[in-house]
Amino acid sequence: MLVLSFDYLEFMDLKSFISVAKKVFIILISTFSFNLSNGQQMPFYPISYRIFDPFIFNPAIAGSKDFFNIDLLESNYNKSNSELVCGNLRLSKSHPDYFSSPDAPEFTHVGVGGVIYNELNGLSHNIGISGSVSYHIQLDKDALSFLSFGISVKAVSNHYSGDPDFSKPAKNTVFPNFDAGIYYYSKHLFVGVSATNILGNPEDPDSLGFYTIPVSHQLFFQIGYKVVLSKPLNILLEPSLIVNSDDSFSGKITDMLKPMLKLYIGNICIGTYFNDFNKTSFFFQYNYRRFYIGTYFELPKDSPFYKEPILTEFTLGLNISAIKSGISRRNHW
Repeated sequence: MLVLSFDYLEFMDLKSFISVAKKVFIILISTFSFNLSNGQQMPFYPISYRIFDPFIFNPAIAGSKDFFNIDLLESNYNKSNSELVCGNLRLSKSHPDYFSSPDAPEFTHVGVGGVIYNELNGLSHNIGISGSVSYHIQLDKDALSFLSFGISVKAVSNHYSGDPDFSKPAKNTVFPNFDAGIYYYSKHLFVGVSATNILGNPEDPDSLGFYTIPVSHQLFFQIGYKVVLSKPLNILLEPSLIVNSDDSFSGKITDMLKPMLKLYIGNICIGTYFNDFNKTSFFFQYNYRRFYIGTYFELPKDSPFYKEPILTEFTLGLNISAIKSGISRRNHW
């Protein structure tokens, strides 16, 4: 029988930060105005960046790890094809490099990240680029707890191919936008709140409230907890939840809740992410010494695969350790 335990202080830490995160989420909801539209996240695909690269929807996460990672994600679903390249790191301090210098790097308070994506989604073809910067405040003397703030600046090019059925002509639009977020993370707990596409949609809706550019305000709330099942075997369980509200905040609660479960076993990570409760989803990731590969699938529950397309996504990542001895750490996630 496996028994899990954590001390009373950790339990109080979890309760207090859940309470604070709820209050911050409510404040952000009241701060940003929500207008009914058909807007959405941009990019929407690949879906798996919410699993592998959450700093894309919360820039405060950029640099929260002790290594530099670069990811390439590819998505294929029906007539939608998307590619995304991203990376983030914490800037390290420069100091004289002596032979006797310790391998452990010293980091600054600043994290940075970048994203380039290409997304073909229906009648819209989007090409976007963004840069993120974050500032991490150390909360304890052991450097295990941090509070960070981040912002992303974006530029997006949208090509709308036109819809003759609704007499909508083709057009090209280039517009800026930005995201902002707050993130707390410690040895076990992480909580984040962010707002994306804060400038909203650059165009006015038509008489039916329709936008040809699929982008709108988004709010994200993220919380998760890491449970160590076995230190000798490097087994870790990580349940988490993403709450995502778009402009139609009055929608179904099940459309806003995105539960996730990760199980780490050494160099293997498996889990599920409920992006759509009408579909069965699962992902797999294997971490080699310097790089990792992963997959994400969504399968329809109520119809055979030949009647409804299957969402398939692939990711290839490169872990670049800041340790200069040439000996990389195997369990860099």
